[in-house]
Amino acid sequence: MSSLKGKVVHVDERYLHVELKDGRIISTPMSWYPELQRATLTQLANYRFICRGTGIEWPELDYHLSIEAMFAENRQEKAA
Repeated sequence: MSSLKGKVVHVDERYLHVELKDGRIISTPMSWYPELQRATLTQLANYRFICRGTGIEWPELDYHLSIEAMFAENRQEKAA
């Protein structure tokens, strides 16, 4: 999955969306990322791509996410 290079990150109240350079969009529940869920919109907007575009870093939050990890099937959502 080395072709998973990010282009843009967008967050809404329920999902983390990553547009890839090839045009695909990956969306995962924000509940998978408690650190991001607790962050402000300003903090979430302050991201950068790392590792040749295959990862995302939120420096102010000291949080890193591999785009490939967004495909992990072992995530457990919090019970609503």
